[in-house]
Amino acid sequence: MQAGAIAAAAFPLVAALGRTWTWRVDGAHHYDALVSTGRPPILALWHGRILPATLYWRGRGVVAMTSRNFDGEWIARLMARFGFRAARGSTSRGGARALVQLRRELAAGHTSAFTVDGPRGPAGIAQRGAVWLAGATGHQVLPFHIEADRYWLARSWDRGMIPKPFSTVAIAIGEPFGVEGTEEGLLELRRQELEERLALLRRRCDALLRGEASAAD
Repeated sequence: MQAGAIAAAAFPLVAALGRTWTWRVDGAHHYDALVSTGRPPILALWHGRILPATLYWRGRGVVAMTSRNFDGEWIARLMARFGFRAARGSTSRGGARALVQLRRELAAGHTSAFTVDGPRGPAGIAQRGAVWLAGATGHQVLPFHIEADRYWLARSWDRGMIPKPFSTVAIAIGEPFGVEGTEEGLLELRRQELEERLALLRRRCDALLRGEASAAD
């Protein structure tokens, strides 16, 4: 009941905040191309960008992996109000069951999403869930990053970013990449590659905010 009350109270506030943002988008065609082929991607992002990502990807039926604890419960309920669905689990609890669900969702044509350093961090260190799912299903990982020109940072392990009202928010969506199996050494290489790609996308967001390159979407 408490988780439901938090989600109900937060929804109109988050929705109203998001309506004030101006977006600068780069790379949206990567997502559109994958969806158009019937092979939806596995979205990959840092945990600290959940809130703006929820606003950007709203209404697309994305299935997000959320942890099976209190925070995961109210976050899942809030995201449901923005058109998301949840696969409940994490690396520490229920992860195998959630991965099975995500495999089914991808096969049914639904995009999935991973916060790759969640649910407890360390922040900025990718775990293997997203690349393992890509290797097991043949679907591609689609990394993206979000930055804002004005924001608050939460006092949490992930330093979650909350763009301020009327801020400019940049999202950079990278090129998708596949994973050719689930062999241990390969997964580690692709995990490292995912971290590198997310770092490049952060720099791309910074460039968008400086006005060096932009694409309204």
